[in-house]
Amino acid sequence: MTRDDTPDADSASDDDPSDSTTVTDGGSDTAAGADDVALDPWGSSTVSDYRKLFEEFGIESFDEVLDEVPNPHYLMRRGVIFGHRDYRPVAEALRKGEDAAVLSGFMPTGDPHIGHKLVFDEIIWHQQEGADAYGLIADLEAHSARGLSWDEIDEHARDYLLSLLALGFDPKEGELYRQSTNREVQDLAFELGSNARFAEFEGIYGFDGETSVSHMQSVVTQMADILYPQLEEPKPTVIPVGPDQDPHMRLARDVAARMRSFKVTEAYASFEADAGERDHLAAAYAALEDERETVRCEDAADWLDAEMAPDTARDAAIDKLREAGKEPLRPRVRFLDRNATDEAFDALIEAIPGEKRRYDEHIDAFDMDRVEAEELARDIEVDHGGYGFLPPSSIYHRFMTGLTGGKMSSSVPASHISLLDDPEDGYDKVKSATTGGRETAEKQRELGGEADECPVYELYAYLLSGDDDEFATEVYEECVGGERLCGGCKEQAAELMREFLEEHQEKRAEMEEVLDGLDIDLDSDRRGVPGGEH
Repeated sequence: MTRDDTPDADSASDDDPSDSTTVTDGGSDTAAGADDVALDPWGSSTVSDYRKLFEEFGIESFDEVLDEVPNPHYLMRRGVIFGHRDYRPVAEALRKGEDAAVLSGFMPTGDPHIGHKLVFDEIIWHQQEGADAYGLIADLEAHSARGLSWDEIDEHARDYLLSLLALGFDPKEGELYRQSTNREVQDLAFELGSNARFAEFEGIYGFDGETSVSHMQSVVTQMADILYPQLEEPKPTVIPVGPDQDPHMRLARDVAARMRSFKVTEAYASFEADAGERDHLAAAYAALEDERETVRCEDAADWLDAEMAPDTARDAAIDKLREAGKEPLRPRVRFLDRNATDEAFDALIEAIPGEKRRYDEHIDAFDMDRVEAEELARDIEVDHGGYGFLPPSSIYHRFMTGLTGGKMSSSVPASHISLLDDPEDGYDKVKSATTGGRETAEKQRELGGEADECPVYELYAYLLSGDDDEFATEVYEECVGGERLCGGCKEQAAELMREFLEEHQEKRAEMEEVLDGLDIDLDSDRRGVPGGEH
């Protein structure tokens, strides 16, 4: 069936009324429609309202950055990719043809399914837009956190990589690896571990005295995976994930910052101030700089006391300004010594242009802006053996609803479509899927269907419409307008799913030889501990 075929079944719905992973787990075992927000990388995280993620975890709406993305993928255009952390540097690099990277991975706990395809597509799109692309098999995590045997891991790892290649990943322009055989990742994990604490793991992941050391090591290994694309040189790097993986991203950004030799901030005097206090210092300086040749700290304190409403940050700023007395208040950038060697610290002093002032643990520069200072600090750090990591970015896609309603789970075959399913089985699963249709054809024509609650419409939006936004919109509008009935709609979707699986599996077969020619060992010689604690 082609996309132009018109569904014409008589019934609104043919459903039985009774039917009514980590950085590394790109597919979702979690569905929309749940009733809380609990981001657990190894459990069944649930998100009923994605807006809560903006409020509670600081994830930003992807709509706000969409116009800055060159040739955005249809998952971006349709809101399937709904959120991001710090994606603008990646978008800017893609626009300008500058270095950027994309990495995501897959925990081989079962067959790759259509939920995983979202992340496959996101990696491939970034690669096609010019980013260095990395795909990894999180075998250490699968063994330590999920207790899979190495034989099981080997079997599933091949399937994930074949699907990634079949969908368009270019292995000549990208890198595929297993955590367990990448020595650079393991060495980086060891270094990152010196800047991670058990108390963090306890607070972020709920680890306790019963958590195995291997499970904790797997978390540090994931931090190394996330930063691995920057080992040769710092570059904007994005990790496409489901929102349940956000705890890993927050920790990775924190650990990356701790690995830096220098921290660059803005300042106005010799004392340290937090962001809220700096806002008040900036306001005072802006108000007074045209009135006098030199703005003194005590002058700024008087102005804040008279002009700004009391709050905690204002009061703290006033106290610090009073203590500084007649010290001049001047905007500057500050280089703080985090982990710098003496040689790196001295080299930074030498490299800072214009007026500067050295203190025991920081340097103030008066003739540079923040961007220039960040670039200089990173260059000096890398020149002296540091990493210079940029904070890794992330984009977040919506969870796919299971075909039977509720969550899409690898352990419930009817809820998902495996990329390895026989095309006829894929057809049958779609035909048996729950829909957002009304009880009768009459009510469907009168009230329209509930496409936003329909797993079958999700198939159109996430996969079956491909890059054809007009077709996806047509399906949606016909559904909610009452023109499209569920029986015919599912028949069309089932035909398209069968065609997709047939084509995908033909391409997988073609990729067998390609995969065998790559430098990646898919037959592990590791030995696990039968019945061991994981």
